[in-house]
Amino acid sequence: MSIKPQAFSGGFGEPVFESQSMFRLLMDGMARPGTIRTVSSDVGQPEPLGGAAGAIALTLCDHETPVWLSAGLAKSSVGEWIVFHTGAPVTREKAEARFAFVEAGATLASFGLFAAGTQEYPDRSTTLMIEVAALDEGQQLTLTGPGIQDATTTRVRGLPDVFPRLWAENRALFPRGIDVILTAGKTLLCLPRTTKIAVQ
Repeated sequence: MSIKPQAFSGGFGEPVFESQSMFRLLMDGMARPGTIRTVSSDVGQPEPLGGAAGAIALTLCDHETPVWLSAGLAKSSVGEWIVFHTGAPVTREKAEARFAFVEAGATLASFGLFAAGTQEYPDRSTTLMIEVAALDEGQQLTLTGPGIQDATTTRVRGLPDVFPRLWAENRALFPRGIDVILTAGKTLLCLPRTTKIAVQ
């Protein structure tokens, strides 16, 4: 099987500096759920992977973190790109994945097949990146929970219809469960499993 040229494109221009900056941005986003962050790096990721999702992959993935890709991403050169730049193996098994990426408009049937961690090691779970059409416009979400003073509202366009139900089921597993990062182009919004979401 030939490797697509896009697999070798892009990446961080200054890997150490940019990955550290991106890691801080993600940690800040997880500590303050619902706040929209913008990624400054242009990582030259292949379509249909978004810019923020590409930067997340370059920052978090390595040879010890299996990655699962939704059907649209798996058919593209995204898997080869992630392998080339990070060394992370691509897996077809959701339960094996430390990180999972879903392209915009993809069907979400369940979070249940992803690793939810254990009571002793809840951090051994999958972090799921979901590309949406836009952040800060569209359907209104009200978020409450740790890291949020009282409540905060945000808007998301293109969130799968089943997401609120899947998220409620996920929260019921606490301290187990997956964490989600919504991405839209070069913007992102973190939803740790402790966050409660009410759809308006």
